[in-house]
Amino acid sequence: MAAPGENLKINGDRLWDSLMEMARIGPGVAGGNNRQTLTDEDSEGRHLFQRWCEDAGMTMGVDEIGNMFARREGTDPDALPVYVGSHLDTQPTGGKYDGVLGVLGGLEIVRTLNDLGIQTKHPIVVTNWTNEEGTRFAPAMLASGVFAGKHDLDWANDRVDAQGKRFGDELERIGWKGPEKVGDRKMHAFFELHIEQGPILEAEGKDIGVVTHGQGLRWIECTVTGKESHTGSTPMSMRRNAGRGLALITELVHEIAMKNQPNAVGAIGHIDVYPNSRNIIPGKVVFTVDMRTHLLDKLNGMVDELMARAPALCADIGVEFSAEIVGQFDPPAFDEGCVTAVRDAAERLGYSHMDIVSGAGHDACWINDIYPTAMVMCPCVDGLSHNEAEEISKEWATAGADVLMHAVVETAGVQG
Repeated sequence: MAAPGENLKINGDRLWDSLMEMARIGPGVAGGNNRQTLTDEDSEGRHLFQRWCEDAGMTMGVDEIGNMFARREGTDPDALPVYVGSHLDTQPTGGKYDGVLGVLGGLEIVRTLNDLGIQTKHPIVVTNWTNEEGTRFAPAMLASGVFAGKHDLDWANDRVDAQGKRFGDELERIGWKGPEKVGDRKMHAFFELHIEQGPILEAEGKDIGVVTHGQGLRWIECTVTGKESHTGSTPMSMRRNAGRGLALITELVHEIAMKNQPNAVGAIGHIDVYPNSRNIIPGKVVFTVDMRTHLLDKLNGMVDELMARAPALCADIGVEFSAEIVGQFDPPAFDEGCVTAVRDAAERLGYSHMDIVSGAGHDACWINDIYPTAMVMCPCVDGLSHNEAEEISKEWATAGADVLMHAVVETAGVQG
């Protein structure tokens, strides 16, 4: 496909105004947003997005899990569409840009093409994936996971929130259960624009992150078993302290992650201590190790080292160790052709850029399993996300959307 001219740019002011207008729906308490999935606020945001898409001449389709697909026709009725998008739902204390930039950046592509009278061979479809965040209904990336065949639709509909409300019931309640069978749509390619949610691009002074891989993850639930006893009257030499086992494994996880740099991380985030009393030495500690990296062999090697070394560390202090993997996601390598389109777009437009690995999960990670996919990232201030203080600049948003548009339009084919 021919590359679009370097003078093809989106309207940054219009994109920014759209971001600010969407942010008025489901305002948070500290300047961000609380527009959790399948709430009334989510429905209101969806209606605004639909109205904007229809005003731009697109037709809206909705599938049975609430994914929204706004289509701009191409000149070839038989050509598979190029999809672009992200998600409109937020964390309970979320920011104004996480996900939303990718959806409204896709809309801005269509608006710009309309302004300039540019037609593409392939249709362009702007997508809002349902429940990317997974904060109200676990797991994250739920609807794109059903679309990609990773989850069963009935299983997804049976997910419940903290109040016991079913996903399927809430989807019907807000009026966004559509008629389309999930996953029936075919794609030529998929592109997603997202804020980095990390500090690397800002620290390196780069406008654009060309995402080559996503991180894979392993969640390993570990149990260290010792013996409960009185903290005051049990001699130090006779203690079987499960908490000490936790401390040793915490350091082990850090050591393993540091040994596998770059782009490897590891930490213990969730800990339950039993009996959790001030004057009882812990008899049992249950905790989850989160390990992530973008190379499958490296990821498996990190887990293997943990499993090999932790039992001996615990045995040395008189406690027992057991573990099982309770969550896993193999690292996606994004499509080389789509990644090249993103990198070439940044070069053509004169934006500074670097290859980057996504530290968070995204809908693109599931879609990448079934169709050619790539991601574009822009910086965010201090790498802060999933926080109402999340912030980006209009210039960063504009650069990301410019690169997104060039990659999408090149892939969709310019007519004329």
